[in-house]
Amino acid sequence: MRNYSNKKLFGAFLVLGAMFFSANAAAQETQVLVNTGNTDGKLGALSRPASVNKLETETADDFVLDQTTVLTGATITGLVTTSLANISNVEIEIYHRFPEDSIADRTPQVPTRQNSPSDVEIDSATRDGNNHTLRFSTALLNPTFIALKTVVNSISVAQGEPAVTGAEVEITVTFTSPIVLPAGHYFFRTEVQVNGGDFLFLSAPKPIVAPGQAIAGDLQAWIRNSKLSPDWLRIGADIIGGNPAPAFNMTFTLSGAKLESAGTPGAEDCHDVTISGLAHQFGSIPSAVSALGFSSVKSLQNSFAAFCGAE
Repeated sequence: MRNYSNKKLFGAFLVLGAMFFSANAAAQETQVLVNTGNTDGKLGALSRPASVNKLETETADDFVLDQTTVLTGATITGLVTTSLANISNVEIEIYHRFPEDSIADRTPQVPTRQNSPSDVEIDSATRDGNNHTLRFSTALLNPTFIALKTVVNSISVAQGEPAVTGAEVEITVTFTSPIVLPAGHYFFRTEVQVNGGDFLFLSAPKPIVAPGQAIAGDLQAWIRNSKLSPDWLRIGADIIGGNPAPAFNMTFTLSGAKLESAGTPGAEDCHDVTISGLAHQFGSIPSAVSALGFSSVKSLQNSFAAFCGAE
């Protein structure tokens, strides 16, 4: 009887140990946190940096974080009008929602600024392949794909453009310098440099459907070029129009880890609380560095020092 009880106790310890290990491992894993689903092919919206005879054009769609999060990577689905080998760079920016980071009382040149991206990006959240703060790879999804409507050259009211055929590509991005953001409602914007062609960010269903994950208060996609900046236009409601006007999401994912315990930016104890929380969640600070993809303990410390000093 005693031996049987000891065996039961030992078995219970094994189960509890396995549960603890499983929970601890899960806490250390990064995962997909934002997923708008698969493209529906209804829209391709230009998103590219400026180059010779080409205006910078930016397409942005929103996402929500319900707690402090470290973003470690992304995927972007789009259409290119030339070979995938001609994709030479990717830049990603994160924007607050208007009126943050904006001059709210100026006269805009657009129908509305409500629920648009802010005038300017969050400086600390910009990542660029040319600056080695991200790396990327490409995968061909479909060699012949049609975007039924496009917004490319006419970034103005009631100027939607015809269909475009090209190669459907998924770009996988890893942030070599992860992005730390507090809870909030943000916009994700990517620009893709394509030598001898363009990149059209492809739409996803709105409302989001499986395998996408619903976004609380999901907003529609916006676009601007350097002539329109710092204002933005709603791709569906303003540019394509109609009655009723369409609304679009864009096709992207964001991966990372939610922090179980993080300090409040601007608070005196923010850094200490956050670092202590990271050590507890990941087992140690070196483990957090490895799990989140920071290049070093110093890099992690600097990122969270910047996060805690944010206004």
